[in-house]
Amino acid sequence: MNGNVTITDCGDCALVAKAVGLDAEAAWRLVHALADALDTVRLTGVHDVVPTYDALLVEFDCAATDHDTVRRVLAHEAARLGPHPAPTTPPRRFVVPVVYGGEYGPDLPEVAAQLGLAEGEVVALHSGSDLTVRCLGAPAGAPMMDGPPFPGPVPRLPSPRTRVDPGSVAVAGRQAVICPMPSPGGWPLLGRTPVRVLDLHRDPITAYQPGDTFRFLPITPRQWDEYADMTLADCHG
Repeated sequence: MNGNVTITDCGDCALVAKAVGLDAEAAWRLVHALADALDTVRLTGVHDVVPTYDALLVEFDCAATDHDTVRRVLAHEAARLGPHPAPTTPPRRFVVPVVYGGEYGPDLPEVAAQLGLAEGEVVALHSGSDLTVRCLGAPAGAPMMDGPPFPGPVPRLPSPRTRVDPGSVAVAGRQAVICPMPSPGGWPLLGRTPVRVLDLHRDPITAYQPGDTFRFLPITPRQWDEYADMTLADCHG
C-alpha cells in the first residue's frame, strides 16, 4: 500500500484517490502519475479519469465493473509508484502572444488597482515567467495554471459575464487560465490571445497537458493578424 494515497467511494459509479502527507508539488505529481498509470492499465468499465491538484476522480460504468475492482487497481498502482514517482514525459513549453488591456482585457485597470500596481507592472508580472499547467478544467479542457507572482490574490468578479470570448486570458485567486471557447465566466480578464486554443482536427483537441508551461508574450493590437491563423500547437517551443 501507498500510505500517501487514500481511496474513497464517490457515489455509485466513482472513486476519489487523494494524496495525503505530501507538500503541494509532490501531491500534484503523485495524483497525475496515478492518472497516467490508470490510463495505461485501461481497466474495463472505467470511462473517465480526472486528476486535479491533489486528488483523482475515477468514474466507471457500474454495469461493467465495481468499486472494489477499481479500488484494488488504484491501490496496486499507487503502491507501485510510491510517494515520489518520476515524471513519465518531459514538459513542453508554449509561448502565447497576448494583447493586454483595452477591449481585449477590460479588467486590467481594476486588477492593477486591487493589487496596488500600475497596469504595466501587472502585464510584466503576468508575462515575466513560465506558468505551469496543473490540470485541465472547464470548459473544454481549459489550461488551469499557477498564477503569476502578484503581491496578492485577485478577487473574482462580483457579477460573472454571460459570455467570455475564446482566447481570453484571465486570473483569479492565485491561478491563471486561458478560456478555450465561448462561455460564461467570473474571472477578471487581462487580455486575449489571437491563437486558437483548441484544434478540433487534433486528437486530443488540446496541444497541452498538465506539467506543460505557458509563457505569455505581450503584443500590440496591430500584431493581432500576424497570429490569427495559428493554433496553440504552433506556439510550442
